[in-house]
Amino acid sequence: MDATREPLPLSRVHHVALITADYPRARRFYLEVMGAEILNEVYREERDSHKLDLRLPGGIQLELFSFPSPPPRPSYPEACGLRHLALATPDLDACVALLEARGARPEPIRVDEITGARFTFLADPDGTPIELYEDAA
Repeated sequence: MDATREPLPLSRVHHVALITADYPRARRFYLEVMGAEILNEVYREERDSHKLDLRLPGGIQLELFSFPSPPPRPSYPEACGLRHLALATPDLDACVALLEARGARPEPIRVDEITGARFTFLADPDGTPIELYEDAA
């Protein structure tokens, strides 16, 4: 087979890495609001950096890093590159209710004009957009 047409042998997204300006605040958000569990947590003294490996419900893995004085994330207007983290849920209403009970403020639920699926957004403490997308499949 022609190597330019052969598909890469990929199976899934392994993890998503995020950088935070306020490690304790972001740690609390992902643990208490998003319901993540800690897989591993280290402080790297030579970098003055924390690295927190998390598993969100559904098995999604996140790496949360802290570095001294990271530049703010340009969101408005939207910058080139990764736009948002989208998480699938079979029950958007239950997700929103739990997040609100935990102090989060998701946007009003909207309907995707192309797929007809319902979705909403919220932001983590650093402004990273997180989409909750209702996947009835």
